[in-house]
Amino acid sequence: MGVLNITSDSFSDGGIYLDFEAAVHRGRQMAAEGADVVDVGGESTRPGATAVAAGEELRRVVPVVEALAGEVRVSIDTTKASVAHAALAAGATLLNDVSSSLAAVAAEHGAGYVAVHCKGTPADMQRDPRYDDVVREVGEFLELRAADARATGVGEVYIDPGIGFGKSVSHNLQLLAALPRLVATGVPVLVGTSRKSFIGHLGAGGSPDGRVGDIPPLGADDRLEGSLASAVWAMACGAAFVRVHDVAATVQAARLFRETAT
Repeated sequence: MGVLNITSDSFSDGGIYLDFEAAVHRGRQMAAEGADVVDVGGESTRPGATAVAAGEELRRVVPVVEALAGEVRVSIDTTKASVAHAALAAGATLLNDVSSSLAAVAAEHGAGYVAVHCKGTPADMQRDPRYDDVVREVGEFLELRAADARATGVGEVYIDPGIGFGKSVSHNLQLLAALPRLVATGVPVLVGTSRKSFIGHLGAGGSPDGRVGDIPPLGADDRLEGSLASAVWAMACGAAFVRVHDVAATVQAARLFRETAT
């Protein structure tokens, strides 16, 4: 799943694809590089992000969805029902929902659905997130959301542990280590680690327990190696999808993994 952020403030590529032509070009490029799905989003979910008005989000995403839908499978990444309805009507066939609240919209359109775990909202989710048992709590939440989605009539359901969405470095690592437990639920798992801050923290030599210290994290453009390592780990654990910015590099890694794992 290739990430197509039509935003001004996404943590990695905000502003690059805000223009319609640039967004469509990048979507087609990702499809040519081997993306099975292009995930179109018009509102950033980075830590500290502010909400975008529904009208602006619609203006950003609907024309791009329409342009790409006949060429590659398109997912819409949104938490707004109005945007989800419009994008699915425009040709998207998968709804990627960080709020885990829009399953009924997916069901209405006969679309697939991704339930994502997020503790809090993008504006506040990274303010000292705490869990008694992050693996158990995230797993129970996602199994419930998957069951609810199926009960509403969604036939294609995925669960995403929400790496970086209200989690510390340690929480992220615990969830990645426990991916086989999520996969064992029988619900297909989507994993999105690409270029996230915990990779920058660890890549710069930061502590796995999340202590920042005096070491500045690697910038988003310097996190490819960690992103690939975590994507391959997710594949090895049985994830159905990995959501990535660097499609060509990840497809190459996936092909190598596939050939060595068979």
